[in-house]
Amino acid sequence: MRIKKIHSLLVFFCLGGALLAQEKDLFEKEETYCNPINIDYTYMIYNAHNDLSYRSGADPAVVRFKDEYYMFVTRSMGYWHSKNMDGWEFIKPKQWYFQGSNAPAAFNYRDSVLYVAGNPSGSMSVLYSDNPQEGKWEPTPGILHNLQDPALFIDDDGQGYMYWGSSNKFPIRARKLDINKRFRPSEEVNEIFNLEPEKHGWERFGENHYDTELGGYIEGPWMTKHNNKYYLQYAAPGTEFNVYGDGVYIGDSPLGPFEYAPNNPFSYKPGGFINGAGHGSTVRGPGDPFWHFSSMAVNVNIGWERRIGMFPTFFDADGLLYADTSFGDYPHYAASVTDKKGGFTGWMLLSYKKPVKTSSQLENYGGETLTDENVKTFWIAKENNASQWVEIDLMEAGLIHALQVNYNDYKSDMYGKIPGLYHQYAIEGSMNGTDWFTLVDRSTNEKDVPNDYVALDTPKKSRFIRYKNIHVPTPYLSISDIRVFGTGYGKAPKSIKGLSVTRNDKRRGAQINWEPVKNTQGYNVLWGIAPDKLYSSWLVYEENSLELKSLNVDQTYYFAVEAFNENGVGERSGIVEIEQK
Repeated sequence: MRIKKIHSLLVFFCLGGALLAQEKDLFEKEETYCNPINIDYTYMIYNAHNDLSYRSGADPAVVRFKDEYYMFVTRSMGYWHSKNMDGWEFIKPKQWYFQGSNAPAAFNYRDSVLYVAGNPSGSMSVLYSDNPQEGKWEPTPGILHNLQDPALFIDDDGQGYMYWGSSNKFPIRARKLDINKRFRPSEEVNEIFNLEPEKHGWERFGENHYDTELGGYIEGPWMTKHNNKYYLQYAAPGTEFNVYGDGVYIGDSPLGPFEYAPNNPFSYKPGGFINGAGHGSTVRGPGDPFWHFSSMAVNVNIGWERRIGMFPTFFDADGLLYADTSFGDYPHYAASVTDKKGGFTGWMLLSYKKPVKTSSQLENYGGETLTDENVKTFWIAKENNASQWVEIDLMEAGLIHALQVNYNDYKSDMYGKIPGLYHQYAIEGSMNGTDWFTLVDRSTNEKDVPNDYVALDTPKKSRFIRYKNIHVPTPYLSISDIRVFGTGYGKAPKSIKGLSVTRNDKRRGAQINWEPVKNTQGYNVLWGIAPDKLYSSWLVYEENSLELKSLNVDQTYYFAVEAFNENGVGERSGIVEIEQK
């Protein structure tokens, strides 16, 4: 045994270079991404009269057209194109809606024509193009009226439908469209479904669904046809809240009748760095796995300050639709890595609550917010120049795989789609805080990267991280979080014990408690309608309890919790069942 062990070690050291080369090659091929996605979000202009300057991207309508992808986003004065969903390039169209479209609809008709609809006034022409990459569009002669948050769908038989709705009173509605007669709508208006917050806890208004006075908003419909079933998706309860999510009703025809999916909301991300997974679109990605794109809340300058998230999405054996949002703002494998199906890389957050030093700070906007995992808090440098820096002590060395720099808009005084914006910076690593080496070099970058995510070609061991500013396009240097991802050299937490769940809030909620685990950053709470359908999750930092208010009253639920730290995710707890009564 000893001889064999020594021989194995010799083989390991002799082949080490080749193995590392193979690992490097493998790493380079497996692209990753991290929410919110890093695109050049447009500065909104419709609050300019109040001196409110902020970027926003929301209500994404993503469609596959001739095996490439187009993303239409609220009031962005254009749209984005990607060959494989890994990177997006903005297209400024030659003909478009004034100020961009609001909650746009898009549909690929038989891979020959791409249709788009959506306008702030609610009245619109349907635009069409056979070459959207060139930005050439034509309007249909007909006009559709009084449509908020439209969704266009054309069935296999050529029959068109328009769904719409954005209200805390009126339901999702639909009309048939005659696509051969300028999208002329039928006289009949079909009322499809509305919110039922007394039955569906997640449809209640407010942060964490706490507002019991105002009714939630039903909005953002989207239709997906799969295996001859029709999945009519919708958003609730409000775009500015951490609990903004998407639900779905399932039917056998485009106008129903529809049945409420028992695992709703199917897209839901209330915890972590950036929250929200609502008002989205579901699309087949490269290799045909599905992805769900949705709105994520920033909500600093105004409630409608948002970003875009994308999540791997599936239909299970029972035909239920669900988006995987577990660790949904940590690095995942990109859509182009088709065999990974958007899976979690396992790279953990090394920077959470770690000590921070900064070159300067404006007023009370200190550097401690740079590692607090909260998109709503931010550091502001006293000056905006190349002398500004941030230093994070990870306390222990870790293997760095990726970093994300999330810039913030503080009194930006910028409006519209501004050409020529760019960010330049460098990030260095060090083992001792004295001798530094380069991790990320963006010193010659010419792109606008407000949520810049960079995966290293080769992971590097480091204890200290230093961000060095060169240029930002905003008047102030302001950063929400600098997030460092990788793996520590210690042990993942042990499995939790003492999990208890009590159904409450007229069965629309549950109080979840468990015993704290040592050496833990936080916990991932999972729940679902069967032991093998724990499709929903909530990332909780430090706390060992969660009040959940998003359950459906007539549904049995199953719960589990897993602890995590810089070194990995611990073994999942046993499952607790709370029966329907």
